[in-house]
Amino acid sequence: MLEIATTHTRGQQVKRFQEALASNRPLVLDGGLATELEAHGHDISSPLWSAQLLHSNPEAIIAAHLAFLEAGADIIISASYQASREGFMSLGLSAFAADQLIVSSVALAIEARKRYLATRKKKTFAPLVAASVGPYGATLHDGSEYHGDYGISEAALEEFHTRRLQLLDDSGADVLACETIPDHQEAQVLNRLLRLLQTPAWVSFSCRDTRHINDGTPLRDMAALFAGNHHVLALGVNCTDPQLLTPLIGELRAGAPDKAVVVYPNSGEQWRADDQGWHGAPAAMDHGDAACAWRDAGARIIGGCCRVMPAQIAVMREALDRRLSS
Repeated sequence: MLEIATTHTRGQQVKRFQEALASNRPLVLDGGLATELEAHGHDISSPLWSAQLLHSNPEAIIAAHLAFLEAGADIIISASYQASREGFMSLGLSAFAADQLIVSSVALAIEARKRYLATRKKKTFAPLVAASVGPYGATLHDGSEYHGDYGISEAALEEFHTRRLQLLDDSGADVLACETIPDHQEAQVLNRLLRLLQTPAWVSFSCRDTRHINDGTPLRDMAALFAGNHHVLALGVNCTDPQLLTPLIGELRAGAPDKAVVVYPNSGEQWRADDQGWHGAPAAMDHGDAACAWRDAGARIIGGCCRVMPAQIAVMREALDRRLSS
């Protein structure tokens, strides 16, 4: 039986994320959960992406989380990025069952953490669980999160995010990870809604160059938007070419100097919606050197996104630990 935490444990979760940010040790994120699932032969080609396995094969998701924990990740992100009530109801599930599957994404990550800690002979840092909150465009399965031009009203965006945020706020996650936000309108909606929740959050943007998010808005302006939001403890960039990250870290720090910075780029390949595939070559980089460079630039939480595997996260972990001890 998977355990789902309730609101009476939330104060402890808030404290754990705050204490982790305050520690001297760099926090390492996991990598591409969907990439790891595909590497083990799981078909995630439906509009629900990796979230379809919440329904069909939850053990596969636990195994993928464990692979990243064994690689040294301090934070694992739930398989709820592309999960939505509408998506699960398209499979014939009720609204209640759909909502329960969304919440189960966090329970599976918590179960993976429990199994991981059971294998540790010595007391160790208990990894954090982040509940993924993908952009509205992710549920469209058409690459919209890479441009943000959804063609819907702000009220519709607010309705979409409100329901899922409320579910994940009660899920037992240590932090809400609002990821791959491409659009200033969606950022404004999240800025309002996150103030109403109790679980702390980070907000991470997808960027098209070294200064702008994907809809063309300056990243510095987006950081400034969240600067006064005390529920948002970190701001970042994800699913973006890793070669753009260092100057983007500077933009985040200029816009919101009091926020922690989180970075988890993709491999440098590009997603094309027309054939639902990745194209181009990965960025030529040493992942350990890159992680240290991002840490030196001011990043506090460092990991990978699409096409980044456990082996690469292990390289980041080793390099950051070596830098800390030197």
